[in-house]
Amino acid sequence: MNLNVKAKKKNTYDAIVVGTGISGGWAAKELTENGLNTLVLERGRDVKHIEDYPTALKDPWELPYADRLTEEEAKHYKKQMRTGYTVRQSTKHWWVKDTDQPYKEVKRFDWMRGYHVGGRSIMWGRQSYRLSPMDFEANLREGIAIDWPIRYEDLAEWYDYIEGFAGISGQPEGLPQLPDGNFLPPMELNCVEQKLKESIADIFDRTLTIGRVANLTQQHEGRGPCMFRNRCDRGCPYGGYFCSNSSTLPAASATGNMTLRPHSIVNSIIYDEDEGKATGVRIIDAETLETEEFYADVIFLNASTMNSTMIMLNSKSDRFPNGLGNDSGELGCNVMDHHLGVGASGDIDGFEDRYYWGRRPNGFYIPRYRNLNGNNREYIRGFGYQGSASREAWQRGVRELAVGMELKELLREPGSWTIGMGGFGEMLPNHDNKVYLSETETDKWGQPILVFDVEFSDNTYRMREDMKNDAAEMLEAAGAKNIEMFDDPGGPGLGIHEMGTARMGRDPQTSVLNRWNQVHAVKNVFVTDGSCMTSAACQNPSLTYMALTARAANYAADQLKKDNL
Repeated sequence: MNLNVKAKKKNTYDAIVVGTGISGGWAAKELTENGLNTLVLERGRDVKHIEDYPTALKDPWELPYADRLTEEEAKHYKKQMRTGYTVRQSTKHWWVKDTDQPYKEVKRFDWMRGYHVGGRSIMWGRQSYRLSPMDFEANLREGIAIDWPIRYEDLAEWYDYIEGFAGISGQPEGLPQLPDGNFLPPMELNCVEQKLKESIADIFDRTLTIGRVANLTQQHEGRGPCMFRNRCDRGCPYGGYFCSNSSTLPAASATGNMTLRPHSIVNSIIYDEDEGKATGVRIIDAETLETEEFYADVIFLNASTMNSTMIMLNSKSDRFPNGLGNDSGELGCNVMDHHLGVGASGDIDGFEDRYYWGRRPNGFYIPRYRNLNGNNREYIRGFGYQGSASREAWQRGVRELAVGMELKELLREPGSWTIGMGGFGEMLPNHDNKVYLSETETDKWGQPILVFDVEFSDNTYRMREDMKNDAAEMLEAAGAKNIEMFDDPGGPGLGIHEMGTARMGRDPQTSVLNRWNQVHAVKNVFVTDGSCMTSAACQNPSLTYMALTARAANYAADQLKKDNL
């Protein structure tokens, strides 16, 4: 046996999963539990649950520079810091340095990334909502882009399954635009949020509910409940919220069928033109810069939307000169996100004798109510709100003029109540919103960097007027004072919900993936991260990525056993 044959045999698996984040963890779990010997590749370093969460138990006074980056550190994170909240002393180890991981912008795009085992499942906001039947039908009904190749009924049982394992706390509300799920007991609204709930129900016939969140309110699947520390983005040593590191990857490892390989940057997918299918992936070792190939019968791309698309665009052959599976010319197009940074805040009097316990890592949610039941506006689709009410804490003393004993007395009492809400609006798919490979610039591993050419549409800006004005109107109805509206759209990407670059569809001439998330022309390659989304809805999308992944992985395992892949 020659060396090449030996190497191929050594590097051969039943399945390869690229990426370890929200969707990659689920692909690993489902494939291994179906008995497939699975290689899981992660471009970043390994992160082990609990032991690799270096700041999880640190108190504020243990963090240098008041948890802010120094001026010198900030030079490396200029784009990652556009959110205003992501990169701090307590979290900087999760986010990429822009100086190491550059990208280009024809128009502003805020690409927030974390490369390590677990990916952004460690830092995500955990808001977990189902898409509704109307969301899967909207493109067809309104003549926008292309129709989804599936409907809500195709995903309902998988939503149930995902929620049952991940643990989603929430309150059933019976709303058609926001289907109820398989919930753990909900967290509680505080007194001011309850007041807002009652006011907007009476006056506007709108619903306010506690956020549906992937934080446990009781023990679940061997994980402890949320401790209300609100330090989730540091990593939770209790397993109180869902992430790959505490949930899906340990489940995959327990099967004995998973091989995890960090520091493995997937350069491209290997396509065999004689067989008409993919045979493996080519990687660059992030530490040694050596290249290596791994082989499998089925490949799942879960590297996150932009990285999965980069891999496909970089996977060129005689059959696919413009990127793997790109017969339609839609690969890299139709970039979507949710637009945010718009809403209102104010002060509330009359609850000075009321307080709350803990630092609840959640808030309230107001589901979409515009453009429903004939209530049509000057834009299509809609938006929801996320928000919260709280009492000002000791930080208010920073701006007070009191000193000495007067200052101490001031800070012995909780401050006044404030309340705010920000909208998350749907962004429409548009072929002209695209990402592509630079022809001249590469990163330090020799990979072509991505170029973004994405912008918001007029529909977005018309929607934002309602998002701003409605928020102020609802706060006023609840008795809020000193109401201030805000509207700063930033750039697409700021929602950290990138979607759409390898969309699902019925027709190979207008889409990249079929109803099972298979590449139309390469049936043994599946893409189940945000790339696959045909439209965005206005709900946080992670729950849908997980449901699509579990569905596709079980289908792939079944097809592989039937020798159809």
